[in-house]
Amino acid sequence: MTKILVWDFPTRVFHWLLALSFVGGYITGDSERWRDFHVMFGYTLLGLIVFRLIWGLFGSRYARFDSFKYNLGQVITYLKSLSKNEKAHYIGHNPAGSWAIYLLLTLGIVIGVSGVAINYDLGGDLLEEIHEGASNFMLAIVFIHIAGVLLSSYLHEENLPRSMLTGFKTGNSDSAIHHTHKLIGIGLLIVVVVYWISLIY
Repeated sequence: MTKILVWDFPTRVFHWLLALSFVGGYITGDSERWRDFHVMFGYTLLGLIVFRLIWGLFGSRYARFDSFKYNLGQVITYLKSLSKNEKAHYIGHNPAGSWAIYLLLTLGIVIGVSGVAINYDLGGDLLEEIHEGASNFMLAIVFIHIAGVLLSSYLHEENLPRSMLTGFKTGNSDSAIHHTHKLIGIGLLIVVVVYWISLIY
């Protein structure tokens, strides 16, 4: 077992930009003064999810959706292993984490699409309730996800937040990915930053 590259650069850029966009969008959601920023973060979130759906099909090994297809039984078994302090090690996403990702992506789509419709005065009060409800539900999933990451990090003695920053986890050398796709990640970051700057200034 050694330090191996697991998370490519685009996946890591997406992860942290999505977190920033959701937090930014959530805290600006109730203020008319910050409405432009709320819309900016919302469009960013939706664009990032579109990128992640594409990257989930064509990205590197552990970024692809087919690398973390777990059924409900596997999720339950994993959660039971945590309660028993069993060290079930996963190179990529664990079963609980994979379901959190699917939920976050789904909720993000609901939030983004409903937000676009509201921005164009479509849907009325019902769509606004859906938008707000999905945002609150996503916030709850985010907190659960963070708690799960911290618990897994403690029980498995592996710093999962750091791995999403550096891209490295512990595993067998033959399980590593060999390309970081840095140019794609840099391109994604540049597109988002330029978009933000163009709206702010």
